[in-house]
Amino acid sequence: MRLSLHADYALRTLMYLAVHDGHRSIGEIARAYAISKNHLMKVAQRLVTEGFVEAVRGRSGGLQLARAPSQINVGQVARALEETRSFVECFNPATNSCVITPACQMRHVLAGGLEAFFRHLDRYSLADLTKDPSAVRESLLTPSADPQRE
Repeated sequence: MRLSLHADYALRTLMYLAVHDGHRSIGEIARAYAISKNHLMKVAQRLVTEGFVEAVRGRSGGLQLARAPSQINVGQVARALEETRSFVECFNPATNSCVITPACQMRHVLAGGLEAFFRHLDRYSLADLTKDPSAVRESLLTPSADPQRE
């Protein structure tokens, strides 16, 4: 199983916010990870919609966690950001055209594997991913521009 870039960037954004105080700009986060600001804007919007992050507009605005890191479950984030209905064609009845679906057990086997994957992630919170905040901060790229100007 491979997480989509969307889910990967979402988890990284949450980790960044967990180890930094106050509101942080999307540009600052994008620079710290050397990733696309435009793509990260879509991810941030989804994180806000799902209730993991709060967004404040304006000069002193930005993103911040909506809850404490210990209250943000990694499994919930992955479920919210991953599109598993189309993991294989037969997962989506509306678009499934596989002729062996009535006799095939692959859908059930794969669904069980996905559920086991998510159950494993359910054992961890954002706090678990950022147990050593200073080490996480030190690993990030240093933003080159003033984050307040984003």
